[in-house]
Amino acid sequence: MSTAAGRPNHAKAILGPDLHARLSETKVLLVGAGGIGCELLKNVVLTGFGKITLLDLDTIDLSNLNRQFLFRKKDVKQSKALIAAQTAAPFNPNVQIMPIHGNIKEPQYDIEWFQGFDLVLNALDNLDARRHVNKMCMAAQVPLVESGTAGYLGQVQPLVKDLTECFDCIPKPTPKTFPVCTIRSTPSQPIHCIVWSKSYLMGQFFGQDEDATGELDEAERQGENAEEIATLRREAQSFNAVRAAIRDPNNDGSAAKQAFQKVFDNDIRNLLSMSDMWRHRDPPTPLDYDAIMNESFVGARSTAPPQVNGAVNTNGKPNGENSVQPAASTSAAGPKIALKDQRKLTLKENLELFVSSVNHLSARLAGGQVDMIEFDKDDDDTLDFVTASSNLRSIAYGIEEKTRWEVKEMAGNIIPAIATTNAIISGLIVLQALHLLRKSYDKLRNVHLQFKPTVPLSTITLSKPNPDCGICRDTYTKVQCDPSRTTLEEVVKGLLGDDAREVSVFEDKRVLADPDFDENYEKTLESMSVTRGKFLSIADEDGEWSTITVAIADLPLTHPSSGPSLILPDPLPRPTKKAKPQIVAPSTPPRASLKRSAPDDDIVLLDHEPMDNGQPAAKKQKLSQPELSSPSKKRKLEEDGIVLLEGADDKMDDDVIVID
Repeated sequence: MSTAAGRPNHAKAILGPDLHARLSETKVLLVGAGGIGCELLKNVVLTGFGKITLLDLDTIDLSNLNRQFLFRKKDVKQSKALIAAQTAAPFNPNVQIMPIHGNIKEPQYDIEWFQGFDLVLNALDNLDARRHVNKMCMAAQVPLVESGTAGYLGQVQPLVKDLTECFDCIPKPTPKTFPVCTIRSTPSQPIHCIVWSKSYLMGQFFGQDEDATGELDEAERQGENAEEIATLRREAQSFNAVRAAIRDPNNDGSAAKQAFQKVFDNDIRNLLSMSDMWRHRDPPTPLDYDAIMNESFVGARSTAPPQVNGAVNTNGKPNGENSVQPAASTSAAGPKIALKDQRKLTLKENLELFVSSVNHLSARLAGGQVDMIEFDKDDDDTLDFVTASSNLRSIAYGIEEKTRWEVKEMAGNIIPAIATTNAIISGLIVLQALHLLRKSYDKLRNVHLQFKPTVPLSTITLSKPNPDCGICRDTYTKVQCDPSRTTLEEVVKGLLGDDAREVSVFEDKRVLADPDFDENYEKTLESMSVTRGKFLSIADEDGEWSTITVAIADLPLTHPSSGPSLILPDPLPRPTKKAKPQIVAPSTPPRASLKRSAPDDDIVLLDHEPMDNGQPAAKKQKLSQPELSSPSKKRKLEEDGIVLLEGADDKMDDDVIVID
């Protein structure tokens, strides 16, 4: 027997014949074929899971090869899912691997598709995709094992509908943001320049945001410098001429120079005119395009290493004089040159990279290939643009420049990955998956890999679902329909049946209808872009009942063309009533009273109190009714359903309702 053919014997001996026999028929969806995904695919194949669907939208990059061991250099630029499946398949000939090169958020991967799996294993690297898979698993009621790593740290979290909290039960931290004026006018760190280039300049030149007034309006509301914001508004409006030049099909390459002069010369001079801004900080230096190109520019405070060929440094001094030693060196074997992406560029090299990247991106826009271009860390042209423009800005402000690799890490929010961490986490994922198959829910744990050599692993008992979660606490159902013929009213009224509650209808964050807006009820789902893979949320206007979340699916292939346009679920969904929040007053320990309690015989009704010269005996009132005359005591009695009458002959008002 070959080594590969005999490998299942080890898993069979460990798991037992019954569980191992079930593995061959278990359908597993593995989302992601990156650092964790490669290790996880190897594990599930060797464990004996028989039917594996592997989905990933990325292609292999050279930087992946140090930790994603299913790939080789010859595989660069090819689909991760396809190559990973081809490499892992020989590990166990009894396993079927179906690779898919696609985006998990595409409409064909709908609730019916998810319901075809017994387990879903996440190996994703972004929050948006994690939240999407979590919602689909909650809707399809398929167990999910979530995971993630960050350097030496990692986490594995099994998620089961109605049994454990879901991924969205706990709010996730939002990415760090910076004040607008810091990013636009007064950067002091490399990340400020990188965020400015990626999130602002990229959009101004190649995106759809022409004036960026919304962000400035918010900055004004936050109390940032009004004069500075006014200057930034004028600056944003002046981008129109550069945008037009970049998109001009007859552009002769001059658009790059025009863009440089606008951003790194004119805009900086405008900021320098605000003398108060630079009273307590070093002012930036405008950059001169022609002087940089002929290497005669003096004044910029570049921190990049100098050239090694005897050229003049950016500080105007020859090599070796007040300069950092170059990264390149020579030896008997010849010069040693650092990798292209890990070498700091000089001022001229940054300008040349800026010009070439603007020209390449301009050609894509002018040629009609795309309408807009957004930053992508795996797009060489956009990465070159962000690298060059952020470094040029850093030089103007006297900030340390970064290499192309460092810019990619910071702009792409890349957290360094460690192969051993991925291996440990992928092993823990398989262990939790086996508990799910056994339905050993009492053994499920949230497992953390922590940076403590004495206790590297910690386990936490899983929490119950958050009653206020907007994902796992919804009531899910499915409607099969023809969106071109089915109206919104038919879906909503059909699902509510005899229930006449007032509801609002949403698609993601879009409001489609509410009690005061019903114009869309007569429109078809297709006309509102509500088609296969989308969700409709029917929310109770009073908030007393759980939201009905409706997955839109296609009609069965056997459904007659002349048949009804939709098939409602049977039985209809029954939302659950939300528990009313109980307001518990903070408890305080009772203080021991030194006063003697008055006996019941001492209580005298107020309307029988004697009068002193026609005036109520206030002092006697206080002594006679120490308890009942207290407003807090009366309020407590009323909360308990007891109405306090002031006299023996008083009667309750007609509008008082007594509830059993």
